Amino acid sequence: MQQFNNKILVTGGAGYIGSHTVVSLIEQGFEVVVLDNFSNSSAEALRRVERITGVTLDVVSADVRDRQALQNAFEHNKFDAVIHFAGLKAVGESAQQPLRYYLNNVDGALQLLQVMNDNGCKRIVFSSSATVYGDPSSVPITESFPLSATNPYGQSKLMVENILRDISSSDPNWQISILRYFNPVAAHQSGLIGEDSGGVPNNLLPYISQVGVGKLEFLSVYGNDYDTHDGTGVRDYIHVVDLASAHIKALKVLDDEHGCQSYNIGTGRGYSVLEIVKAFERASGQNIEYKIMPRRLGDIASCYADTDKSARTLGWQAEHDLDDMMRDHWHWQRKNPNGYN
Repeated sequence: MQQFNNKILVTGGAGYIGSHTVVSLIEQGFEVVVLDNFSNSSAEALRRVERITGVTLDVVSADVRDRQALQNAFEHNKFDAVIHFAGLKAVGESAQQPLRYYLNNVDGALQLLQVMNDNGCKRIVFSSSATVYGDPSSVPITESFPLSATNPYGQSKLMVENILRDISSSDPNWQISILRYFNPVAAHQSGLIGEDSGGVPNNLLPYISQVGVGKLEFLSVYGNDYDTHDGTGVRDYIHVVDLASAHIKALKVLDDEHGCQSYNIGTGRGYSVLEIVKAFERASGQNIEYKIMPRRLGDIASCYADTDKSARTLGWQAEHDLDDMMRDHWHWQRKNPNGYN
């Protein structure tokens, strides 16, 4: 297993998953430099990371597409590896603004990889997504399933994955972990950092919790006629703290023989929309009103991970169950009804 002695650059480290991963890195004894343009994140998240860890962060306020800013960061620090989160992530928005998503997510990765290559830093953990599996023919989903994407966000993740596989094939010094997240939820147990939706949420649990605090009147449930046990869509939800720990494991396996490998990061079981609603009601004591709406175009019935490879190769598995996820998400939302504002 590779020994890391220097600094880790975390792009997008002020975001939801990035901020939790920064906490985990610091707790594991790594030095961290965060690069973020704060376009869809908050500097307050990093101030709270400092409260949790007691460490003053080194923060570069810049866009990952800014080649000179990246070069300056590499000139001032000897990075051992990079964890790359920076990018846009809303599926619906990506369909409306595809050029913006390709410019941010694909060009941003290209600029970063070029500067890494120029500076001899060739270890990276990439934040990918289960969207690269498109509409899978069966579940659970293994890493060997065919790859496709049904929206520009997923396409952008798949494009970067292909770029990473190509550079790994061309140069064996590149060591790459690609993490395909399923559905990150919840928050740090302190309630200090969590998912700040910045308006109307894109994801299920922030939407439910905003109903719980009275900011939204009801939850829209899109479809109750899927081929699932209660007719609503089934997804694999994972606690963000477990997800953060997966990045540390994925970093530590980057030895000279690793090459480029992909890992599913989920719990390995699916929960329906209505199961999530009921679990949240148990955790919060709140009644969550919901209305059944027509199916959304592109939604699939069921999606959950096979996590055997992550357990076998990374030595990682999720430790938090559904009740833990709901408890910690409600704790965050109740303490921060307006997010970081």
